[in-house]
Amino acid sequence: MTIFGRSKNIAFLALAFVTVLFSTGAYGARIKDIAFIEGVRPNQLIGYGIVVGLNGTGDKTSAVYTMQSIANMLNRMGMKFDPNSIRVKNAAAVLVTAELPAFTKTGSKIDVLVSSLGDSTSLQGGTLISTPLKGPDGAVYAVSQGAISLAGFSAGGTGNSVAKNHQTAGKIPNGAIIEKDVPVSLFGRETLQLSLRDPDFTTAGRVVDEINKNFSTEIARAVDAGSITLSVPEDYRDAVVRYISRIEALDVRPDAVTKVVVNERTGTVVMGERVRLSTVAISHGDISIEIKTQYYISQPPAFSPKGETVVVPVEQTNVQEEKSKLIVMPEGVTLGDVVRALNLIGVTPRDLVAILQSIKAAGALQAELEII
Repeated sequence: MTIFGRSKNIAFLALAFVTVLFSTGAYGARIKDIAFIEGVRPNQLIGYGIVVGLNGTGDKTSAVYTMQSIANMLNRMGMKFDPNSIRVKNAAAVLVTAELPAFTKTGSKIDVLVSSLGDSTSLQGGTLISTPLKGPDGAVYAVSQGAISLAGFSAGGTGNSVAKNHQTAGKIPNGAIIEKDVPVSLFGRETLQLSLRDPDFTTAGRVVDEINKNFSTEIARAVDAGSITLSVPEDYRDAVVRYISRIEALDVRPDAVTKVVVNERTGTVVMGERVRLSTVAISHGDISIEIKTQYYISQPPAFSPKGETVVVPVEQTNVQEEKSKLIVMPEGVTLGDVVRALNLIGVTPRDLVAILQSIKAAGALQAELEII
C-alpha cells in the first residue's frame, strides 16, 4: 500500500509523497486475522439506567422520563412518590451499551459505555445505578453499576466556560458483571464454517490451498467468496480447540480489489500497489488572482479653521496564470511512475482529486476510485 500526503514549502507549494511499500510475495496474514469461525462472535447488550450524584448538570424537568424513572426506583424501595412532585438536577437518564465477547462466562466483567439520553450537560462525577443489560432476545445477560469515567473535564460559569472532550458520554471499566453467558458448543463438531472478514474469491482459494497443504488432505472447501467449510478430522473430534488453533496460525497472503481512496477534506490519497494507468495525457494549470487595497489619507493643515479628513482607497489587482504542463503517461505505468509524474505537475490536494476523477472518467485508471 502507498500513502500520499501534501506538505507546504515556504517558497513554493509542492506535493510531497511518502511511499511505504510492502512485499506481497514474502509476507502474509494469519487466518485468524482475516477470518473467523461462524458462531464465534460478540453480542451487543443495551440497557436503560439512571445516573445520580451530578453537580447540577442532570436532566431538567422537561425530561419527564427521568422523573418517572426516579419515582419508579423510589417506589420499589418502599417510598411512594408522584413523578410530578420530583424536582432534581443531579440525576440523568442514560443508555448503557456493552459488547459481550464470545465464550465469556458468568461472573466475568466487561466495560460499559454510558451515554446521556436527555438534556444533561455533563455526567462528570456521576454514578450509574444498577442497570440490567439485555440482548436482542430480551434476556438479561449482565448487570452494570459504578462510577463513570470521563476522558475530559468542564469548568467555568455563565458566559465563561471551558470544556475538553465529550462530557455527556463516559465509560465504566469492568462496570458490568456477566449474569448469563451465550452457549457456544464446539465439542464433537464434524464440520466448521470459516467466514472471511473481507470476502474475496482469490483469498478464499488461497486459504483453502494453505489449509489442505498443511493437513495433507482435502479438509477445506470454498463455498463462495466469503465462506469455507472445514471438515474436522477424526483425530480432532475431541480437540476442536486445538484444531482451530492450528488453522488460525497459518499464514495466507490476502488479495483485494485495486482501489484508490481519496479524502477531499484532507487531500490524502491512498493507492494500492497494483494501480495501473492506460495511456493518458494530463495538463495542469492554475490562475492566481491577488487584490491589494491601500488607503491614502488626506488631512487638513494644523490649526485650520475648517477641514475634513479624506480617506481614498486605491485598489490594485494582479492576475497571473501559470503555464500548463502536459504530461503523457504510457500504458502500464507503475505506481512510482504515477508519483513522479504527478509530482512534476506540482498539483495541490484538490487538484489531485480532480485529476484522479478525470483519469477515472476517461477510463485510464485501472482501479476503483473511492472518495470519502
